Amino acid sequence: MTTFEPGQELSELKITPDRYLTVRYAGASGDFNPIHIDEEFAKQVGLPGRILHGLWTMAQVARAQTEAAGGPHTLQRLSVGFRGMGVLEQEIVVTSKVRSIEDGVAHIDTEATQAGTTIVRRGDAEVRVD
Repeated sequence: MTTFEPGQELSELKITPDRYLTVRYAGASGDFNPIHIDEEFAKQVGLPGRILHGLWTMAQVARAQTEAAGGPHTLQRLSVGFRGMGVLEQEIVVTSKVRSIEDGVAHIDTEATQAGTTIVRRGDAEVRVD
């Protein structure tokens, strides 16, 4: 578990979604939108190929916070803004910075980028750190 201080940058989470991730996640989530599972369809509608589920990407933002705080039970709240589309087989980097700590809860600013593009912005996480 990390010791939290205002202004502190937490360890980055780096993850590269493999080529089958969206198919597995579709089965787990029930979201079978063809933009996530059908390469040809995704390209026909103007996408570069199959794109990541936004909620999978948000889960990686949550994971970065909870790994630093000692486990999933520490997450009190998470809010994000989706800015761009995540794609398969390119590393995603989640960065986080402690904004403040109040009553044993760290308030953290976070975002996720992929290949220089922000795909999750204005992330606001609260994790219990006492």
